[in-house]
Amino acid sequence: MDKIKTYQEAIKKVIKKHHHPNVVHNYDEYESQVTFDDEHGHYYLINVGWNEYKQIFSCMLHIDLKGDKIWIRQDWTEGVVDDFLKMGIPKEDLVLAFHAPYKRKYAELA
Repeated sequence: MDKIKTYQEAIKKVIKKHHHPNVVHNYDEYESQVTFDDEHGHYYLINVGWNEYKQIFSCMLHIDLKGDKIWIRQDWTEGVVDDFLKMGIPKEDLVLAFHAPYKRKYAELA
């Protein structure tokens, strides 16, 4: 399997690991959704719904496949980088895109 296909499958596996659709929430209407867009390289785990009169929309995970690197744009799960490293994804191919470019060098990743 080529690198891009391998990374697409790794991203999907990580998002599925953190997706908990059957968890009972204290909200009236609440659900967790996953979106996989292989064509454009965008992958999401979001929460949507309502808590009484307040709309809930939060992005728990946003991961892009840009070039031959995995760009972690949003991570509220704690542990996504470790998940990728355990799968054999090299540090040089992981970008913490939620950090400003000048700060990324301190993360010891791409």
